[in-house]
Amino acid sequence: MKQGHPAENRSARPEVAITDTHSTHPPTPLNDFHQGLLLGILIGEGSFGGDGKQPQITLRMHTRHQRLFERLLELVPGSKLYGPYDHGGRRYFQWMARGQVLRDTLLPMLDGVRLVLDAAAMGVVCNAGTDGG
Repeated sequence: MKQGHPAENRSARPEVAITDTHSTHPPTPLNDFHQGLLLGILIGEGSFGGDGKQPQITLRMHTRHQRLFERLLELVPGSKLYGPYDHGGRRYFQWMARGQVLRDTLLPMLDGVRLVLDAAAMGVVCNAGTDGG
């Protein structure tokens, strides 16, 4: 990877191909444990945002959590895993959910925990259920 100022490395391509788990089947309902695991990770570590056109949930963590990311791909078919990236002395993966997977899988779960989400996250969740997702 090119060395230099950290800002120069932001556009660096990932070393591993994007993992995309598109499924032609509707999502399988998660049991209580897996739903709690998923919600806990997203609320505690996730970023609720978007690109101005469509909402998304992003989770960025060190590569030592690769097994967790692989499990997220199984739990949330249609989500994507990017990386690993090297930036600013960190080596990390980035998991993302947007579009149909956000609307059909995550929105129903997040709707049940509205009281623990901050206003910005709620804006993303609400927008995902309408025209933005």
